[in-house]
Amino acid sequence: MDGRDRDAGGRARSARPRDGLGRPLAYGAPGVERQPEGVVRSPAETVREAQRLLDAGMPFHAHEVFEDAWKSGPRAAAPLWRGLAQLAVGLTHAARGNAVGGARLLRRGAAGIEEGAGIEEGAGPQGAAYGIDVPGLVRWARELAARVEGGGPAVDAVREAPRLGAAG
Repeated sequence: MDGRDRDAGGRARSARPRDGLGRPLAYGAPGVERQPEGVVRSPAETVREAQRLLDAGMPFHAHEVFEDAWKSGPRAAAPLWRGLAQLAVGLTHAARGNAVGGARLLRRGAAGIEEGAGIEEGAGPQGAAYGIDVPGLVRWARELAARVEGGGPAVDAVREAPRLGAAG
């Protein structure tokens, strides 16, 4: 064995502790508890848990919740959940200072949630799927993408966490 953190099948385990933005920390350092993988939740539970994590400044962890929904839910809903995961990862990259990657993922996620909600760009608020404020999230993502690309102020993941639902 080469000393790397691998499971019995040779796959990376990524067992290093991580901070709230998913950055690896030194072995033995206190980190943020990771999200369990493969959890099947209802759409409402997914939105509620992801919002809790976003509000706590943990968009990397919120992306894992959306990824579970994308992989375990109905195929027709996958573009919406994938787009939400991309928004969360985009916020993660923006908060880490990666303007290019953050903006790219924010825009890709915005397009994905529009597709997943079955609305076209510029459509009205009728696109709310699973109680998700699709038009509001699209606007938030595109505005944040433009700001980070333009060299705006540093992104604070807590202060700038999006509201997933129209009513909060």
